[in-house]
Amino acid sequence: MAFFESMGTLHFDSFKNESKCNVPIDSLILGISKMLFSDSMKKTDEFRNVYENGKSYANKFIVVYVWKNSGSHNRIGISCSKKVGNSVVRHRFARLVREAYRLHEEIFNSGLDIVVVARACAGDADFFNIEESLLSLAGKARIIKNGGE
Repeated sequence: MAFFESMGTLHFDSFKNESKCNVPIDSLILGISKMLFSDSMKKTDEFRNVYENGKSYANKFIVVYVWKNSGSHNRIGISCSKKVGNSVVRHRFARLVREAYRLHEEIFNSGLDIVVVARACAGDADFFNIEESLLSLAGKARIIKNGGE
C-alpha cells in the first residue's frame, strides 16, 4: 500500500485490488495535534507588551505572565534562556509546556496573552511537573474558567 498527499487529503493506493481511498488528513491520527482556541506569540513586541503590562506568577519551574488581549483567542508564548540548558533541553521544555497547555486548553478563559518563562531548574522537570506548575499558576492568576484558587 502506498500513500501520497495532495491538497490536504491523503490518497491511499492499493496495488493488489486497484482501489483508491481518499481520507482527509484531519481525520487521521498522525501524532500531530494543534491548539484549537489559541495561537502562538512570535514577535518580540508581543512578548514585551505582556512583560511590561501583564501580571506575573511564579513557582519553582516557571514564571507565567498574563495580560488581556483585544481578541477572542488566547495567545501563548514560551521563553527559555540558555541557563536552562542546550537547545535540545530548551526545545523539550517548550514542547512540554505547549502540550500541557493544549491538553487543558478548554479550561482557560479566552482573550488572554500568556507568556511562560522557564526557570533554570525547568530543564530537569518532567511533563507532570510542568503540567502541575502551569495549572497551579493558572489558578493563582484566576485565568481558569471556574475561577481558579
